[in-house]
Formats: sequence, structure tokens, C-alpha cells
Amino acid sequence: MRIEEALDRKTEFFLRPRYAETDQMGVVYYANYLVWFECARTEWLRDVGMTYAGMEAQGVFLPARRSEITYHASALYDREIVVEATVRALTPVRVEFVYRVVDRAENKLLAEGVTVHAFTDADGKLTRRGFEALGIEK
Repeated sequence: MRIEEALDRKTEFFLRPRYAETDQMGVVYYANYLVWFECARTEWLRDVGMTYAGMEAQGVFLPARRSEITYHASALYDREIVVEATVRALTPVRVEFVYRVVDRAENKLLAEGVTVHAFTDADGKLTRRGFEALGIEK
């Protein structure tokens, strides 16, 4: 795959918030959005033919270096949600994902976020094997 294809790829992850993810008013607890980001990111990796386990078997890991979320409206219990993931930046040593969380029935933007990840070896040292791990042509 070429880098342009990786940057153009958008993955969608669909879910309905579980009761355990909400407070007594049915509003999703704010930290759950990071879990949803991980689910969407995992699907993005699958879409490019890779998995976390596959990368780790190659000796390449993807720890988070930074995350941020801007909340626009509350996600609610049992409402169908879509989490969109795209890659905004990709180098041999880092990848930056951007996310949009949308209430499907209302097409309402609930949150936007970013996570930045480094490509490392098993000891946590930076490696320049990001393109190789994702099957990106140089």
C-alpha cells in the first residue's frame, strides 16, 4: 500500500453504549471515548491488513504518546454511535490518528479526538519500522 492510500483511508466502528459505560442519567463516562478510539484504530489496522498482534509478532509496538478529546455533546446509553478513524500523519516512527464520534440517528457530532503513537521495539525504544509493520511502500 502507498502512504497516500493509508492517509485517505477512513474506518468506521459502530457501537451502542452499554449501561456499564454510563452514569445514572444514561450519559457515557468521558474516559470511555478513549476505549472507543482504540476500537476504531484496531479496525483501521485490520482494514490495512494488520493487527496489533501481528505487529507485535514482528517486534513492533504502538504505544500512545498523546491523546486529546474535544467533547461537543453527550453520548447516551443505547444510542447507535459511529466512531470514525483516519490517519492524519504517518512517518516511519510515529502515526497520528484523528477520530470523530457521531450519533447516527441525529447525525450529530459528539466528540473529536487525536491520538499520537510511536513505533517502538519491545523495550520501548523508537524504531523506524512503522512503514514496514503496516506494509507501506517507501
